[in-house]
Amino acid sequence: MHNTNQLLKIQPTLEESFTSLDIQYDEQRELAWYRMSAYPRPCFTPGLLSEIQLWFDHVISNECPTHLNYIIMGSNIPGAFNLGGDLNLFYNLIQEKDREGLMQYAIDCINPLFQIHTGLGKNITTISLVQGDALGGGFEVAISSDVLIAERSAKMGMPEILFNLFPGMGAYSFLSRKIGSVQAEKMILGGKLYTAEEMYNLGIVDLLAEDGEGEKAVLEYIKKQNRASNGYRAFRQAKRHCNPVEYSELKEITTIWVDAALNLSNKNLRMMERLIARQSLKVSHG
Repeated sequence: MHNTNQLLKIQPTLEESFTSLDIQYDEQRELAWYRMSAYPRPCFTPGLLSEIQLWFDHVISNECPTHLNYIIMGSNIPGAFNLGGDLNLFYNLIQEKDREGLMQYAIDCINPLFQIHTGLGKNITTISLVQGDALGGGFEVAISSDVLIAERSAKMGMPEILFNLFPGMGAYSFLSRKIGSVQAEKMILGGKLYTAEEMYNLGIVDLLAEDGEGEKAVLEYIKKQNRASNGYRAFRQAKRHCNPVEYSELKEITTIWVDAALNLSNKNLRMMERLIARQSLKVSHG
């Protein structure tokens, strides 16, 4: 006869069920870290996107174990914050001329990005801590946050133009509002990789931290903000109302991106393959 206690399984919490996202709550500081660890490459896989959205829904519905004033996006992968879109998936969908599949992936990208930009509709301060490379969509999600903190060795950029595409999940929308349309266009069409210090000097990175000091810099920033939290939080609300990035804008640009992706040539796709291999090699070697 079986012991019924042995047959009972303790259901994991939502956070414990994740495989590509690590959630840690800090009740005292009213914050949560959500660190990405997608496999086999630290990019926005469908699995990672799904878990981010599930957790955001959890936060929005007040089902978290603590009240949150801050959420901080980071990475558990040494040397990489996030390498952007799932190029393997892009490649296959483009080869199959699957417009619906590409469009669904793009929508799955802009949904959490827009929520980050709008504080999940709860006036939460959103912070990105970039340690390592933030490329393409990884850079886009970082700049959608209220605050971008980067360690000095981090590198950021948008390589999409190298395979005849453009970053279509918010790069121009966020950059043009932050640094002006001329500089945003130069960055997007240049395909250059920038250092964290260069991004700081351009006004894109808000706070530059020494290597290994990123988490400390985040907590110090939050401590400073908490001294004048009413003013900071009200200012962020006002900022979101001034020249806002609307969801409709992101969706329309994403639609242009999908059509452009389906227009890529075999030569462009071969370049995409080389970038996939190069990024995978970089990660495997740390």
